[in-house]
Amino acid sequence: MMTTPSDPKRPSDATREFESEDAHTEAGADRAPTSDEEKSAETNELDPKVAEHYEEMAERGANQQGEGRLP
Repeated sequence: MMTTPSDPKRPSDATREFESEDAHTEAGADRAPTSDEEKSAETNELDPKVAEHYEEMAERGANQQGEGRLP
């Protein structure tokens, strides 16, 4: 962060301008997938154990009560 010479705790106009532009930048992929990546994604087989574990963790998280609570 660039600061102003008169007050080192306040950001400079350049810093404020950059932060303003950065705040309006939308997230997105840096590139489109290649044809090989698309084919691989379409033929990908999901592991049922992984899906089961995901569901279990999502349920645990949804039912968690209070920070640091022990089961």
